[in-house]
Amino acid sequence: MKPDQFPSEMQPYAIPKTGGEYLYRCLGCERRFGIEDLLYTCPECGSVLLIEDSRWERLKDIPGSKWRSIFDYRAMLNIPALKGIYRFHELIGSIIPLDDIVFLGEGHTPVVCANQAMNDWAGIDFYFKNDGQNPSASFKDRGMASAFSYLNYLINKRGVRNILAICASTGDTSASAALYASYLSGNIKSAVILPRGKITPQQLGQPLGSGAKVIEIPGVFDDCMKIVEYLSENFSVALMNSKNAWRILGQESYSYEISQAFDYEVGHLTVVVPIGNAGNITAVMAGFLKMHDLRIIDSLPHIIGVQSEHANPVYLYYLEPKEAARRFRPVTVRPSVAQAAMIGNPVSMPRVIKLVEQYRKIAGEGSIRIVEISEQEIMDSMLFANRNGHIACTQGGECLAGIRKAVAEKKVDRNRRAVLDATAHALKFAVFQDKYFLDSFEPEYEVSPRAELRNSPFSLDLPESVPNPASQRLGPEQFQEFVKYASSIIADVLDLEQRGGTRKPQ
Repeated sequence: MKPDQFPSEMQPYAIPKTGGEYLYRCLGCERRFGIEDLLYTCPECGSVLLIEDSRWERLKDIPGSKWRSIFDYRAMLNIPALKGIYRFHELIGSIIPLDDIVFLGEGHTPVVCANQAMNDWAGIDFYFKNDGQNPSASFKDRGMASAFSYLNYLINKRGVRNILAICASTGDTSASAALYASYLSGNIKSAVILPRGKITPQQLGQPLGSGAKVIEIPGVFDDCMKIVEYLSENFSVALMNSKNAWRILGQESYSYEISQAFDYEVGHLTVVVPIGNAGNITAVMAGFLKMHDLRIIDSLPHIIGVQSEHANPVYLYYLEPKEAARRFRPVTVRPSVAQAAMIGNPVSMPRVIKLVEQYRKIAGEGSIRIVEISEQEIMDSMLFANRNGHIACTQGGECLAGIRKAVAEKKVDRNRRAVLDATAHALKFAVFQDKYFLDSFEPEYEVSPRAELRNSPFSLDLPESVPNPASQRLGPEQFQEFVKYASSIIADVLDLEQRGGTRKPQ
């Protein structure tokens, strides 16, 4: 649909205009800094930053009902820059011109309703939002679209050249950063630091395929993060982890899409997200708070953050009921199938603390909860979900295990509806499915397969008396003999009935 086909009152808003004044705000000392230079921490106190539009109040001149119509009409446009997360341009990056926006197909991932078996198993009606259907097969593309669009803006409007984009990763971040860097390959190169042996072969193959310089080090993600932090503080590089506030800004689109998918009526929802480096839950809270502030939504959904027992610093922090007595302490992580969540010292923790406080002031103490689950529950939940029509990764399994436990512990009302974040595609974590089916998990994972969830191929072996197409070229009669024998065995395996309702003769 073209803008001139919109109703006359919508036409002025169809194509967003650049505007606003974006600043970094320090969550420690509250100082503000311009965005001319790439900052990742406060130059004064070292705390993390959020990006704010100092002219945000201007957006309130438009009623919430009209914003809803604007976003809905934009969904009908065929302008590439507005087909992704920048449909919500004014809320994400209104200073970036449309011709600088990088769009690779990210955003607007489907919200898929669970079948009745899944709802019964979880104890609540729910949906998966399949962010594994983003271009690099994970939710990280939302943040990278924002961060690389800003880099492209610096390249085109400020003459910045020869940028090295660098990140630490448990797999998905590196795949996404390398993909977006390769799209802007004339001016950007990428490098990723990975923990050796701690990511799946599929995830390792992605940045290599995109041409990134991949460096594996001994240790875990937190060790990789310390290295890239040091590099970003002492060398001229663009840090692409969630310490980059532009990443958080792009990931807010997850909240905007959920709101639009439910016609902006989200007060009855419980949104469930895994907590890794805490960037995602930060963005989800920030996104809903923005929409509520502009009256695009009338009430806030509840949010549940989920952590494995093997990487649970945020859960432990909120175990203390008294806010004044809480102290954040990093943890030493143990091996986890939810690799993207295997982080013991999340860099966005200061953002989480600040935003949880804001969120609870509006929506109540119970509006944000943190749930801890086991590795066994993660794997069982992932496999059960995928047995029922989904493509959930281990983090998606983590969310399903989390909502199931929250319902059982009466931390969420069964009459609500849940939206679960499947952060990546199941194929990225096929290695853990294989370990489950083969019962080959290392002891430290603490996962034992349940017989009803295991699966393996049936291998058809031919006796010497049956012609074998793998060992010789068969004539028509020989081939028909092979087909009849193989079909007979397969019919037994599948317990088939012959046409007419009679059993196949034995």
